[in-house]
Amino acid sequence: MEKKWKNKNFAVALKNSISGVKQVLKTERNLRIQLAFAVVAILMAIVLKLTGIEWAILVLVIGSVLFAEMLNTAIEVMLDLYIPEYNEGVKLAKDIASGAVLVTAIVSVIVGAILFLPKILN
Repeated sequence: MEKKWKNKNFAVALKNSISGVKQVLKTERNLRIQLAFAVVAILMAIVLKLTGIEWAILVLVIGSVLFAEMLNTAIEVMLDLYIPEYNEGVKLAKDIASGAVLVTAIVSVIVGAILFLPKILN
């Protein structure tokens, strides 16, 4: 039995993934704000001449924040679709997903401070 939502090939899967990224960029203000902070961090990394390993850490941290925000959005969309009326369990799930984004963002600020502060202070 063929799965209804199964992608036929890599090109279709890639097109669908890009569509998802475009959609979240259009609809999620927080992701756009996080991208703005990412651009600032990247510009600082260029100016402060981060090393290769520092760049790798920065890219991983930026990616983790964007990933967490997109996953949070997907959870919210699914819950709203299947349980449109107010529900305490849905609220709890959304709060936890949002909390995961907050934790990731806080960790990214700490990592940013570790990467940038010593270079700024020198």
